[in-house]
Amino acid sequence: MAPVMQELPLMCLMLLLLCRDPGVGAQLDQNFKLQQPQDKVLVTAGEMLTLNCTMSRLTPPGPVRWLKGLGSGNKTVYDQAGDSYPSVTRAVVGSDTDFTIHIRNIQPEDMGTYYCVKFARRVTGVLEVLQRGSGTEVSVQAKPSPPLVSGPEQRAMPGQSVPFTCTTGGFLPKEIGVKWFKNKDPMTAQPPQVTKEPVKSYNVSSTVMVTLQKDDVRSQLICEVQHSTLPAPLRGTYQLSRTLRVPPSVEVRAEPSPVEVNKTVTFTCHMKEFYPANMSVSWLENGIEIKVEKVSRPSELPRGLFELRRQVEVQATEEKNGSTITCMVVHNAQAPVNYSAVLWISNPAQGGLSKGSQMDTGASLLSSLGLLWVCILLEKGLLGGLLFFLFKRMKRRAQELLPYPAPSQSLPPRAGSQGLATASTVM
Repeated sequence: MAPVMQELPLMCLMLLLLCRDPGVGAQLDQNFKLQQPQDKVLVTAGEMLTLNCTMSRLTPPGPVRWLKGLGSGNKTVYDQAGDSYPSVTRAVVGSDTDFTIHIRNIQPEDMGTYYCVKFARRVTGVLEVLQRGSGTEVSVQAKPSPPLVSGPEQRAMPGQSVPFTCTTGGFLPKEIGVKWFKNKDPMTAQPPQVTKEPVKSYNVSSTVMVTLQKDDVRSQLICEVQHSTLPAPLRGTYQLSRTLRVPPSVEVRAEPSPVEVNKTVTFTCHMKEFYPANMSVSWLENGIEIKVEKVSRPSELPRGLFELRRQVEVQATEEKNGSTITCMVVHNAQAPVNYSAVLWISNPAQGGLSKGSQMDTGASLLSSLGLLWVCILLEKGLLGGLLFFLFKRMKRRAQELLPYPAPSQSLPPRAGSQGLATASTVM
């Protein structure tokens, strides 16, 4: 009984000390040590982060926690009592001395300073910090996403200058390089625009202007991104054929021309060097559509452009002489464009000039010329002399047409008068 009574004052003293300051009892154990050896850690986004923390075996009651930050804004990443992030696991499960943790799939928003903290529990159940580590500063580097190159929504023709944009994001640190190439040739672009995301990573956008050429069907743009997290540059590509539209040059010919009546003439519509290949062709005769059964397809040229020939046969009847045959071309859903040729018939029976009509035309021409001379003579005052000359010519012509009397039939002179010789006077 006496030894028990001797131990009571010592136990009471310890209880009093614990009630006055629960941490004092723990501090009496000079062998308790908490070690957080990592000062700084750099990890790549998507990888696993390991945070080391060990402590001596003799520990007072109370949990161990990992905190991100200190003060009122701190977040509990791991709690020995079980309140932890789903991505956090213990390196040595169940250990009383090793509280190293793993954080899977680290992201830029996980950057910050992490502390390993040992708590002591008061007699009242309240926890207080017994000891904490010096902190581990975690930096996250993130690789940029694959570059995406975008172009204009509508196709453009050769000679037009159009913008192309390269974007990538989610990278850390901020410094990044962007280069442009057309095939293998470097290009000059506008300065890249770097913006910060809400989750502490960065995005970049770069724009380059390209003047399209007819031969760009097989050309490509290359956006090259360089970053400290990349062992080799990332590349995004864009085929210029997605943007280019080359309108066709069109020729319409009729063979043979002119053609004989009731013969067949072939009209050919030749569309040369166009892109893309989608094209609609219709034939019209004086504005009325001609149905064509045989339809040919575009053929690809060595440079990547296309050509197309469409034909239609027309019977050269007399009433079709001078008809307009039209090739209506619609390329890549653009507005229709018409190209025409005329059907000519050689020596048509109708619509030409017969002999009678030629004579009438000649008489009409002579009448017009005669009227012109009359006008000229009137102007010169010579019309009277001309009329007198014509009158005498007409009178002489009339006398020449009258019959002459035979010499043996000359009339004898009348009785009582002097004889007169028979004579005819021609005016």
